[in-house]
Amino acid sequence: MLQGFKWDSAKVGNWWNVLASKSKEISSAGFNIVWFPPSQDSLSDEGYLPRQLYVQNSKYGSAQQLKNAISALHSNGVYVLADVVANHRVGVKDWADFSNPDWGLDACAGDDEYNGCKGSRDSGKKYEAARDIDHSKSYVREDIKRWLLMLKEIGYDGWRYDYARGFSTSYLREYDDFSSPIFSVAEIWDDLDINNPDSHRQALCDWMDAAGKKIKVFDFTTKGLLQRAISYGEYWRLKDRNGQPSGLIGWWPGNSVTFIENHDTQERQGSGNKAWPFPYSKIAEGYAYILTHPGIPCVFWPHYFESNARAAIDAMIKIRIKNGINSRSSVSILAASDNIYAALIDGKVAVKLGSKLWDPGNGWVKKIEGQNYTIWTKK
Repeated sequence: MLQGFKWDSAKVGNWWNVLASKSKEISSAGFNIVWFPPSQDSLSDEGYLPRQLYVQNSKYGSAQQLKNAISALHSNGVYVLADVVANHRVGVKDWADFSNPDWGLDACAGDDEYNGCKGSRDSGKKYEAARDIDHSKSYVREDIKRWLLMLKEIGYDGWRYDYARGFSTSYLREYDDFSSPIFSVAEIWDDLDINNPDSHRQALCDWMDAAGKKIKVFDFTTKGLLQRAISYGEYWRLKDRNGQPSGLIGWWPGNSVTFIENHDTQERQGSGNKAWPFPYSKIAEGYAYILTHPGIPCVFWPHYFESNARAAIDAMIKIRIKNGINSRSSVSILAASDNIYAALIDGKVAVKLGSKLWDPGNGWVKKIEGQNYTIWTKK
C-alpha cells in the first residue's frame, strides 16, 4: 500500500495529474493499493473539513482529473482508496448551513461547540474544528451511503476512514457493509503508553470486533514501539511476553496496516502541528521492519518519491513479494535487546536491526544492507 500524498500535496497544483503520471512507477514497484487524499469540496485545502460531499472538485484538481488518475492506476493493476471523512462537516457560508447534500441543524450533534446544532449528543469523540455529524438521523445516513455509492461510481475501490473514533462503530459498520469495499481501513489513533502497549492494541482489537472484524486499522502500536526502539536502541520493545511482535501485528496481523509515517505524524513547518515524525535518517531501518514483517505495510509518499531511501524500499518490496511474505506470515524473534533485533519471517527471510553484529548463519544470502539494518534470504 502507498499513501498517495503528504500534508501539503494540495499546494503542488494538480495533484491528481501527479498521481496519474506516477501510475506505472507505482505498479512496477509492487504496490497494490494507493490511498488518495479527500477528494470532495472542502473548507481546508487538505480536504479534512468537508463542505459539499457530492462535489468532487477540490484543491487537488477537478472531478474529471480525479477520474483520470483512478483510471490510470486501474490500468496498471492498482486499487484506489478514498479518504472518507464522515465524522464532521462544515457549512457553505455559515457554521452549519449544510448544502449538497442539504441537511438541517438536527444533522449536527446537540453537544457540538456550535450552540445552533439541534441533533442528538455526539456518539464518539468531539472534533472542534468542524460540526460533529449526528449519525442517528436516518436521512443523514442515507445521504452518506449515496455519497459512498457516488465515490464507487467515480472509480474508488475502497475506503480509508478518517477519525473513526469520532462516531459510533455501529454507524461505520453500517456504511462499510452497505458499500462493500474491496479494502477498508480505519484511523484509530489512541494515546499510547509506550510501557503498556497491550492496552493500546487491545483497544484496536475491541474496535475491530465491534466493527464486524472486516475493517482493518492502522497499527499505531507498532508505529510507536518501532519508533522508540530505533530512536533509543530499545529493541527489546519489539518483543512481547509471549515472544511475538509487540505491536498489533503480534495479535491480529491480517487486519493490521503497518506504517512509520503519515500526513498527520509528519513534521509540518510552521503549522504548530504536534507532529510525531519518524527519525528521518532512520526511515530505511523502519521499512526494513514493516516490509519484512506481517501486516499490510503502507509506504509514505515522501519516503518513496522524495528521499534517498527509495532504492532500499524497492529492494525490500521485491524481497517481500519474491518470498511470499504476507499479512499473516509467521515471525520467529531470535534477538530483542539493547541495540539488536533479529527475526526470521516464514523461515525464508532474516532481518537484523540495530548496531550490534548478528547473522543467521550458513545457508543465507545477504540481499540488502544499510545503516543499522540487514536483510537475508534463504539460499
